Amino acid sequence: MTERNPLPDLSVEKDFDGESFAPIYTTTVTVSGGTASHGRASGRARSADGVLDIDLRMPAELGGDGTGTNPEQLFAAGFSACFHGALSLVARQAALDPSAISVEATVAFGRDPEDGGYLLRVDLVVKWPGVDPGLAAPLLEKADSLCPYAKMAWRGTPTTITLAP
Repeated sequence: MTERNPLPDLSVEKDFDGESFAPIYTTTVTVSGGTASHGRASGRARSADGVLDIDLRMPAELGGDGTGTNPEQLFAAGFSACFHGALSLVARQAALDPSAISVEATVAFGRDPEDGGYLLRVDLVVKWPGVDPGLAAPLLEKADSLCPYAKMAWRGTPTTITLAP
């Protein structure tokens, strides 16, 4: 028998009531360029704690060999996991069983028509067998308002870029 992982001790009922951002968890991932000196094409991504340590490769559709993980896959995994967590939380608050929920994230990389650079598009598909769509709709909206990845997609994320000394 497989032992269940315990639920995290995070809840919207424990909201931070303050005037500024209060970090709860911080992680650092460093990407190096590899043999092509290009993090996206031949890089390596490693977290400060060493738990994440993967080769990065350009997908074949973008001219790479497609033999490693790419940033869009990592982003899709993060977004779908985060949204799944938010939806599971609101489902439990509504006394619904979230065990059948799955979230599929499709991330498209393409040209930005405004500046000729690049842009990402995200499509999330929630599969929740046996739940009435009318009951699920407000919970999807609530999860969208709670999920940090969704907030990032809708509002943007404060970002700083600094050259190390």
